[in-house]
Amino acid sequence: MLSKINSFGLNGVKGYRVDVEVHVTHGMPRFDIVGLPDASVKESKERVISAVKNSSFDFQPKKYTINLAPADIRKEGAMYDLPIALGILSAVGQLKGKKNLAEFVVIGELSLNGEIRQVKGILPIIIAARSEGIKNIIVPKGNENEASFIEGVSVFAFAHLCEVVEFLKGNLSIEAIETRDIALYLGEEGKYREDFKFVKGQVFAKRAIEVAAAGSHNIILIGPPGGGKTMLAKCLPSILPDLTVSEALETTKIHSIAGALDDEVGIVTVRPFRTPHHTASKFSLTGGGIGAKPGEVSLAHNGVLFLDEMPEYPRSVLEILRQPIEDNKITISRAAISVEYPANFMLVASMNPCPCGNKGSKTECVCTPMLVQRYLSRLSGPLLESVDPYLQSSVC
Repeated sequence: MLSKINSFGLNGVKGYRVDVEVHVTHGMPRFDIVGLPDASVKESKERVISAVKNSSFDFQPKKYTINLAPADIRKEGAMYDLPIALGILSAVGQLKGKKNLAEFVVIGELSLNGEIRQVKGILPIIIAARSEGIKNIIVPKGNENEASFIEGVSVFAFAHLCEVVEFLKGNLSIEAIETRDIALYLGEEGKYREDFKFVKGQVFAKRAIEVAAAGSHNIILIGPPGGGKTMLAKCLPSILPDLTVSEALETTKIHSIAGALDDEVGIVTVRPFRTPHHTASKFSLTGGGIGAKPGEVSLAHNGVLFLDEMPEYPRSVLEILRQPIEDNKITISRAAISVEYPANFMLVASMNPCPCGNKGSKTECVCTPMLVQRYLSRLSGPLLESVDPYLQSSVC
């Protein structure tokens, strides 16, 4: 008894097809998952068995072999729970109905009681499925808002395994999610909490920020503590152009994969503003870890990356920024995977003019010339070259 369910995996911001093949035979009871599964995929065994039993389906003690093809690409995440469960039910003859399974892509994580939980990366998966000509997609109910922005496909959202089975049998009628127009959610008034129009004074610094925003240039704000550097930086996104539809989709892909997407809206509607702490590691900035997830430079794509008190960041972390600033992308290479993420961001940094921060202000500076030179030398020449000298603006 053999069945096959269409599913998808993720490689960076691109989806690729995964065939979930299920073979059930008589013999010593076993449940094997092959095809380079990671730990979360291997653990789907317990989730699937419990979900099938608790959904009042018959789970017989047989030999189950699940293959995730292509077998030479590592599979990660819990998104294969639902296709595995449907593949088992189809293989043992409990899923016979009017719907043709070959016409559907199935994505979803299962809880032990059969409920379907939302997963990350639904948007790039749906786009990849559409490009391969598959127009019917089954997703978790929690991903409904995110999935509603893709045209040309029929997306069906479900909350429980039983609902999916009844739908595929033809016993339950559910309409596809209504497609929403992305353009209606872009360019809304009052979308920024910090707005540039409310900034009073700071004429020189404001002019420098306006020039930087007009040409998407990088900028460094230099001034004493309390001069308004952080406030000005936070107001910068409010004078940037509104996201285009293609930019919104591309940005949403990255945030969806990282699990940083607002589920209520389902799409990124404003330019990102990312401000990592100065204790951030190289991997949190560039991306990596399990599954090579996107880092801050990618989450700031089409937006602003703000480094507050830039000299306080480790020099090794700052030097990493040189490559994505030049190439507008970053490649994360690990032993078993190589992933490329877009990283076209505007770098905004702030710093004090000296360690005590009072140089050039009315308060007396207590720093020696050597201390000032040592402080400023934390920023390398090649990194400073990415910032136009005229946009190294003073804030007083």
